[in-house]
Amino acid sequence: MESLQERLAPRSTCFGCGPANPKGLRIRSFVEGDALVAEWTPEPHHEAFPGVLNGGIIGALLDCHCNWAAAMHLTPAGGPLPSTVTADYAIRLRRPTPSGAPVRLRAQVVSAEGNKAVVEGTLQSGDAVCATCRGTFVAVGPDHPAFHRW
Repeated sequence: MESLQERLAPRSTCFGCGPANPKGLRIRSFVEGDALVAEWTPEPHHEAFPGVLNGGIIGALLDCHCNWAAAMHLTPAGGPLPSTVTADYAIRLRRPTPSGAPVRLRAQVVSAEGNKAVVEGTLQSGDAVCATCRGTFVAVGPDHPAFHRW
């Protein structure tokens, strides 16, 4: 099945979600009800130390995945996908994230007004929520360097 990134931004080189970045994380997000979900499998070079996923990688996974939830929510009916950027986000590392198994990402818009959406996300390993995120994402116009980045 084709992910949102592969379908809507196949040439994106974003480190977190760009399908065209061979050294990136290549998150693959899918719509599930009113949320976005993704499964991602760490590799040894993503570790902070043996057996535990690096916190910066966790932040990148949640930032990009939540950004896609905002972009999808802010897309006008029948219109083009807006270029969205992160205005702010906060990650809470709740417990060590094992690096030897896939993680599941979930992101959902909790409020939106105009060109801004607030999104909450989780990163789960097995049955345990290992990290949470809350961020504000903004659709930008032609005067912004990220415009038409997809």
